[in-house]
Amino acid sequence: MDAGATAGGADLIELSGITKRFPGVVALDRVDLAIRRGEVHVLVGQNGAGKSTLVKLLCGVYTPDEGRILLDGAPYAPRSTLAAIRAGVRVVYQEFNLLPYLSVAENIFFQRLPRRLGIVDFARLYRDAETVLAEVGLAVSPRARVETLGVAQMQLLEIAKALSTRSKVLILDEPTATLTPREIGRLFEIVARLKARGVTIVYISHRLQEVFDIGDRITVLRNGRTVQTLAAREATIPQIVKLMVGKEVSEEYPFRADVAPGAEALRVEDLRTVGGRHALSFAVRRGELVGVAGLVGSGRTEAMRALFGADRKASGRVLRDGREVAIRSPREAVRHGMSLLTEDRKAHGLVLDMSCAVNVTLTDLARVSHAGLLDVRAERSAAERLVAELAIKTPSVDQLARNLSGGNQQKLVIAKWLFRDAAVLVFDEPTRGIDVGARYEIYGLLWRLAAEGKAILIVSSDLPELMGICHRILVFSGGRITGEVPRAEFGQERILSLAYQEYVRDRREAATAGTAAAGAG
Repeated sequence: MDAGATAGGADLIELSGITKRFPGVVALDRVDLAIRRGEVHVLVGQNGAGKSTLVKLLCGVYTPDEGRILLDGAPYAPRSTLAAIRAGVRVVYQEFNLLPYLSVAENIFFQRLPRRLGIVDFARLYRDAETVLAEVGLAVSPRARVETLGVAQMQLLEIAKALSTRSKVLILDEPTATLTPREIGRLFEIVARLKARGVTIVYISHRLQEVFDIGDRITVLRNGRTVQTLAAREATIPQIVKLMVGKEVSEEYPFRADVAPGAEALRVEDLRTVGGRHALSFAVRRGELVGVAGLVGSGRTEAMRALFGADRKASGRVLRDGREVAIRSPREAVRHGMSLLTEDRKAHGLVLDMSCAVNVTLTDLARVSHAGLLDVRAERSAAERLVAELAIKTPSVDQLARNLSGGNQQKLVIAKWLFRDAAVLVFDEPTRGIDVGARYEIYGLLWRLAAEGKAILIVSSDLPELMGICHRILVFSGGRITGEVPRAEFGQERILSLAYQEYVRDRREAATAGTAAAGAG
């Protein structure tokens, strides 16, 4: 069967011979692509394959150097994102585009605030926002400031923004990267409704299983070129992976049974975050990969930030190699051999307007300095070694971090902590926005670090990932650890039941309290 004859109607978007160059890089090389009306068309490829550049061409951020784009049969060349929106093309980026100091409602309707007698009609604004928030299942107040939201909540808010306009084309760039299984299910329901209305969805994801759950057709990009377009129902994960990376990948989640945990490297006793109701205690041994699972709002990230000194903790003891240490700031955590790869690489992980070399070596400038002066040659050499080791795609280590693709930025954050050579590494969503080939490389890197005796904590919203690579998993729910599951007992149902435990208890207690109040009345 011709992959082009699967779903949707006539071609809505046609790209012919699209080429886009940047200094030292050909991001897109004569790309041909047809996207049909009313289909879910999935774009996959390794980081640097050209997916993000293609999206930015469609939404008016870039213009092609060669080739042409047709939208609904007419030439399409938007000169701005606003022009693309007016033409009916809307994108939800992997990296958020929100105004943190404005309310949720103001972010949704920022360019078209409802007015009455020349002033903003806030009553209507909040009503309209509540309708859109309900559609995506985001249970936050429309009056809440965006800066108070978590990463997953911001992701749903971006989707709500896009749904608030009537669009012909909705582009979703890694929309499930921080969502729980329940939220992913809700998103897929939204996509199905939009598709039924005739909206065309361009869907980008590195989670290959969901590509088959939601897609009609799949186009694989590699090195800026179109490799192949396939009908989703006729494709397989090994086939897609081979097209993406140009070679076979033996297994999606490698586990090394030969790496056995050793002595205890980190112990946390009665750690309580500011405002937290529960004390947390856990330990990690050298050579051990410990997963941290839980729903959005479960307290996983807050606990890791308090452990690292990035947020103030109310109480608790931290022991490194059996010795109690005081950690009141990230500087003290680093001094005691700890590192934290944050979930938001742009806001907290990188200095975007500095070079790759500077970002890699920032965690330990003393290693590339002599007599208090920076040794630029040593800095470049160290950066070049790690850039090569992690296969970071960049013309040179002088490239600004801002100019790297999202996945390569993530690998750059990992590189800076590898340069520091910490003994305890905390990774918060380490593979978010990273393609399957690079993800496999990261897993291999984690195992190499474990074999060297590093103790590793991995916070991830991707439960199959944690089950695939970890020795054991700590499950967070409602701010406390509700279970510790050893590898021999891994199972999605068990882990998810522990993740929902506190939420079920809270609903039960609320229902009991409501019944008691009604009886008293």
